[in-house]
Amino acid sequence: MQKYYYLCSRFYNSLMYSFKKYLPYYKRNLRVALPVMLTQLGASLVGFFDSMMVGHYATVDLAAVSFANAIFFTVMVFAMGALMGITPLVGIQVGAQHTSSPIANSPSPIANNQSPIANSQISSLFQNGVLFTVLLSAVMLILLGACTPFLDRFGQDPAVIEVARPYYILIVVSLVPFLFFSFFKQFLEGLGNTMVAMVITLLMNGLNILLNWVFIYGNWGFEPMGATGAGIGSLISRIGMPLCFWAVMAWRKEWKQYLRMAWQRFSWQRIRELAKIGFPIGGQTLLETFLFTASFVIIGWISKEALAAHQISNQIADMTFMLALGIGSATTIRVSHQLGEGNIHGVRMASTASVHLVLLMNTIGAALMISLRNYIPMLFTEDQEVIAIASQLIVLAGLFQYADGLQAVGAAMLRGITDVKVPMVIAFVSYILIGLSVGLVCAFPLKMGAAGIWIGFIFALAVAAICFHIRFNRKLKKL
Repeated sequence: MQKYYYLCSRFYNSLMYSFKKYLPYYKRNLRVALPVMLTQLGASLVGFFDSMMVGHYATVDLAAVSFANAIFFTVMVFAMGALMGITPLVGIQVGAQHTSSPIANSPSPIANNQSPIANSQISSLFQNGVLFTVLLSAVMLILLGACTPFLDRFGQDPAVIEVARPYYILIVVSLVPFLFFSFFKQFLEGLGNTMVAMVITLLMNGLNILLNWVFIYGNWGFEPMGATGAGIGSLISRIGMPLCFWAVMAWRKEWKQYLRMAWQRFSWQRIRELAKIGFPIGGQTLLETFLFTASFVIIGWISKEALAAHQISNQIADMTFMLALGIGSATTIRVSHQLGEGNIHGVRMASTASVHLVLLMNTIGAALMISLRNYIPMLFTEDQEVIAIASQLIVLAGLFQYADGLQAVGAAMLRGITDVKVPMVIAFVSYILIGLSVGLVCAFPLKMGAAGIWIGFIFALAVAAICFHIRFNRKLKKL
């Protein structure tokens, strides 16, 4: 018994020592992460309210919005991912201002140890980032615009296409201001500020809901416009988002300097640098999105009840993913700042602290999902067959939390050290080759149905998580 108490005491003392050692890193990471979590959660809730408000107007309008967004979202996810490359590049420069380090003094154009030069480099990144966003927006508009005449070729009901076309055109136009908002958000996150994006997002999301109420239902003297009204609301609110960012940067003295455009700072080399880092990130996010988009099509082959149950479990998993996404964004920022300072120990501590945080939060999320698996589906439907299937899927969604959180943080850690090409290859192998293959085998030959697809998710994200973390540790040893 004495030996047992001794071992418990040793374990407790070791645990408390580790906690005290990591506590400063937990605090710093959470200070950056919490606003991102609220930003992402607010955005997901607006999507929920958009669907709910349009659905109460007419079923055909809800179908039109869902169809149009399915096409739009695929392109938007890639474009948003491509802009994520600005965050680590700016973050390394910010860290480089605080110290004279080997990394800061390296010949790479993304780091310099002298503050005035670093500020000039950050200004160059901002201005070339603006040009990169213009070029990216033009390409995305061409791709999405080219789909407009062919919307009726996707096998949808003609009534749905008639309603979807004007809504689709409006959200395609809204992509331009939204990408500029994403650029400003990523730039300021590189500087270490996530609060401004949170405030602007929540304000504009509130405006979007108000405009939906006005235009969808025809309030304040306007004619009811259904899905088209939702598109108008989205366009106006998305135009406001980058304008608010520009106003905040012009108001803050320390950020105003970045708005001073100078032709000599424009550089095709810098544009290529942004594309070299951004496009693989965009490809990685696109591959992950494709895995989940394909799952809806595949589960639709099983039954409409299975598809409805999948939608419920996926909606719950998306909400908890916002926590991991916030921690991931904080990880990229903190790792890039520590790297710019040349503080490799700080890089390891900040990244490990993020792993601890995401495991804690996902444990809580998994426990809630599994314990409430029989009650959560009742919030969405009264169909007993759907509730029975969803209850099973929610258990798998709970187990899926660990792999999902660790792969999100692992990818963010690699982005923080600007390692993006190999992770895209890992994503393709994990999400597409392994995830879809395992899911299809479990769902059909093994006759596990929709649960088989979720087992595929777990395999895909677990393999990606393991590979991301192994690669990060190897890269860190080289540094």
